[in-house]
Amino acid sequence: MLNLVLFGAPGSGKGTQSEKLIAEYGLHHISTGEVLRKHIKDGTELGKIADSYISKGQLIPDTLMIDILRHELEGIIGDSKGVIFDGFPRTVPQAHALDSMLAEMGHELHGVVGLEVPEDELKRRMIERGKQTGRADDNEETITNRLKVYHAQTEPLRAHYIGKKKYMQINGQGSVDDIFANIAKEIEKKTGTGREKQQ
Repeated sequence: MLNLVLFGAPGSGKGTQSEKLIAEYGLHHISTGEVLRKHIKDGTELGKIADSYISKGQLIPDTLMIDILRHELEGIIGDSKGVIFDGFPRTVPQAHALDSMLAEMGHELHGVVGLEVPEDELKRRMIERGKQTGRADDNEETITNRLKVYHAQTEPLRAHYIGKKKYMQINGQGSVDDIFANIAKEIEKKTGTGREKQQ
């Protein structure tokens, strides 16, 4: 299995590149936002507990998020070529919890794809996206706040994964295909998993 975390600030192109990674390597995409919405919609026990936090505007505890991810992984681990984690971990304690969960299941995290884009470009992209899609959260004030939260809470993960020699620094500017080619090259270097080997 090839297990990756997709890492980057809002507007860095994670959604676009995750689609290409899924298509190229046959990976299963686990987006914490999508998983949570599905559990809540289906009225599962985990969904009810999660909703009790979300409905009050509170963050979901790390232990609950890991339980939800474990449930998701157990459903696919046997016949999956690997997983992309999108939206998790967001903090260093969550990163430790993810490592522990994967180890319990006999797996590991192979690498972290870090899409790096200058802040002024991130803002430009999200404002442009807001004009095209009408997304209410893509306005200047909200974007500035989202980036502040990212820098305070999530960016420390970069140093954490660099220290563990898992981080793949990718220039997130340029054409979609060029960025993806760089990602594929880094995955090959980091894990020995080439595009042809994963087929």
